[in-house]
Amino acid sequence: MNSNDLRVGQGFDIHRFTDDPDRILVLGGCVFDGERGLEGHSDADAIAHACSDALLGAAGLGDIGMHFPDTDPAWKGADSLTLLQQVVRLVAADGWGVANIDCAVVCERPKLAPRRDEMQQTLTSIVGAPVSVKGNRAERLGALGRNEGIACFATALLVRGSSETELR
Repeated sequence: MNSNDLRVGQGFDIHRFTDDPDRILVLGGCVFDGERGLEGHSDADAIAHACSDALLGAAGLGDIGMHFPDTDPAWKGADSLTLLQQVVRLVAADGWGVANIDCAVVCERPKLAPRRDEMQQTLTSIVGAPVSVKGNRAERLGALGRNEGIACFATALLVRGSSETELR
């Protein structure tokens, strides 16, 4: 394997909380009952969006806004796991296999640790490779520290022409 067979991509997403009582909070494909939802054209799953952008960036296929623009009514209220599935297909069609994705979520609420395993299992099943999720607090600094929203950073490693099972 040479360096042309590996690609790294970085994804980022951020959404502010909404005061809409009907908006649910979805992170990593998991619904967090009793928590304020996030504003967004789709379901605003910041983790799934950051994973999608990391994969697209690594493959050189643009970004999530290019493939699923928030100006297109077709994506209104879309399930972000469905978008992530489509991104995985695009990446595979371009000859790339996903080795792993690592996510760092920055938020004061909700606490992610009780749902971490569920989020990781859900994302891993969609991506077909290990996805790790880490929760981080902003320690009361800035908008995230004031609990105004949630941000996620994701890093993806792709391998040319490999599936996750071949990487093990």
